[in-house]
Amino acid sequence: MSTAAGRPAPRSHAWWTSTADTLLRAPRTHATERHALLHLPGPASANGRWSDGLEGFARTFLLAAFRLAGADGADPGHLAEWYAEGLAAGADPDSPERWPRFGECNQAKVEAASIAIALHETRPWIWDRLTPRTRQHVLDWLGHMVGDSMPGNNWIWFQAVTEAFARTAGGSWSQDDLDRTVALTDQWYAGEGWYSDGLSGGAHRNYDHYNGWAMHFYPLWFCRILGPDAPPGLLDRYRSRLRRFLADQAHLVGANGSPLIQGRSLTYRFAALAPVWAGALFDATPLQPGLTRRIADGMLQHFLDHRAVDAEGLLTIGWHHAFPRIAQVYSGPASPYWASKGFAGLLLPPGHPVWTSPHAPLPVEQSDFTRPLAAPGWTAVGTVADGVVRVVNHGSDHADPGRLVSDDPVYARLAYSTHTAPGMPPDPAGGPLDSTVTLVDAEGRAAHRRPLERLLVTDRAGISRSRAHWPADASWDPFGGPGTDHRLGPWLTVASVLHGPVEIRLARTDPATPGDHHSALTLRIGGWPLTGDGQCQAQTARATVTRPDGLSSTVAALRGLGHAEVRYAPDSDPLGPRSVVPLLTTTAAVHHGTIHAAAVHLGDPPLDAAQLPVLTIAPAPEGGPETDITVDWPDGTRDTLVLPAAPHPTESS
Repeated sequence: MSTAAGRPAPRSHAWWTSTADTLLRAPRTHATERHALLHLPGPASANGRWSDGLEGFARTFLLAAFRLAGADGADPGHLAEWYAEGLAAGADPDSPERWPRFGECNQAKVEAASIAIALHETRPWIWDRLTPRTRQHVLDWLGHMVGDSMPGNNWIWFQAVTEAFARTAGGSWSQDDLDRTVALTDQWYAGEGWYSDGLSGGAHRNYDHYNGWAMHFYPLWFCRILGPDAPPGLLDRYRSRLRRFLADQAHLVGANGSPLIQGRSLTYRFAALAPVWAGALFDATPLQPGLTRRIADGMLQHFLDHRAVDAEGLLTIGWHHAFPRIAQVYSGPASPYWASKGFAGLLLPPGHPVWTSPHAPLPVEQSDFTRPLAAPGWTAVGTVADGVVRVVNHGSDHADPGRLVSDDPVYARLAYSTHTAPGMPPDPAGGPLDSTVTLVDAEGRAAHRRPLERLLVTDRAGISRSRAHWPADASWDPFGGPGTDHRLGPWLTVASVLHGPVEIRLARTDPATPGDHHSALTLRIGGWPLTGDGQCQAQTARATVTRPDGLSSTVAALRGLGHAEVRYAPDSDPLGPRSVVPLLTTTAAVHHGTIHAAAVHLGDPPLDAAQLPVLTIAPAPEGGPETDITVDWPDGTRDTLVLPAAPHPTESS
């Protein structure tokens, strides 16, 4: 798989403007008479059709605003007039097309922020030309945000941005609301450019694309809207944090243009460009202009090339093509248009170096790398030969560390990448399959991992521990929601040792209660899932799946895993209609304290036996406290680590 294949051509400001026009055209055909609501086709979200209609207006309005402001008001499509009429109808409390108030629909708070930013960016062409009556209606609608309670996550910024615009336009706002937002944001900052999107059980554990497209994006726009009225020093604080994050984000983009496929709301797709563009707009980026351009062109082209836009011209619920199971309960037909943030770069003038510099290579196109990301507890590994970026996760899972919950596939997997997606099967009762180390009971059900405990994260290794548990009944929430009882199992400690595209996964179990033997449990290691009609091969100690483009996924037994197979998972992968997962399983029940090991590989060329290391495992008593492990690689590199036992159980455990 050549990394040069599919590299995008440099795209101009005019091309991006034309693409924005194309994306705006189809949604407008689904608008109500005066354009206040856009009812796009598809199942309604849990918030209902009315809320979804507002979402369609607000999110496309944001795209229209970036397009209009980026053209300095040039408006061949009459966007300003069209959205101004929608504003007048939506904000009028007596209009049959009125928008839901925040007390009627919580989701309206989210959409208010898009409307506020769009109004700020188009002030000369829309806000300043609205009638006084309409301006007052808009401010009255926004004013219900003041003093309202907000969820403890990125939602606080919807309130702050909305009130910031209202403050500049003569509307209602609260200093207490703004101060609270700034204070909570500082509390959630975990360092090195990373925010936890709120806290889980009081801990920083919520890491995903919201770090970029919300927690970095909105604070900077808050300062942009307030201008000289922003708190002193705040803009510089947010700029410094974004600079640090973008140094990491550039390492989380594959040569294929894809961002990391991890976390919720993946249907927002190229909204992942929001912090990249914000960095250029606010002089808050360490990236040279050509690298910003390479990331932006590559990511947008990646999704356009993979049918993110359907035959009607609408963005669908999905990642590549339509894939409804990627949705959250709040996802409706217009939700994908949060991707509008990925066009914020249109605010940069056509002559800006971001639009004129030649593409600079991505980090994964320059050299192989391993990069520890301390806040989320990830280690990123990129390889030039195939352009793949992989993340091994031993640090976070979007879960309360004091409470057992079922695994959410977009947070609880051991590994994520830019070229594979976590499995989201229509019937997840069998438990997690791909990118796992797990225990399997006599009925064939795999144990869940959340919450995990981080033990070690470095640039070459990671270790985490979890209490194996199984949902107690068939009504469990496959995405880890509250209220599910679990059957408990032993402790499972997992380690990863990283060397280019090869990961050595090691595991041991330990009793969680006195007399805990769990004689029926086997241990299973799941490799990377691949889509497509590739070649599959399973031997005694090795299973491999190879796609037609050459990308290969392999698990090879190194210690204690005697059964290899490939498992087909139809209709479970947002990248294609069928995925295949290579698996290794013990042939007998696991014994506590025993070390099991396998090589897990994702890359091109396929795994060669000559790439495998020699493992030396120091003798340890049955159930002993720790095991010293040495990994000697063929190139002379040596890794050493200790795989610790779980604390010895007591009668009160």
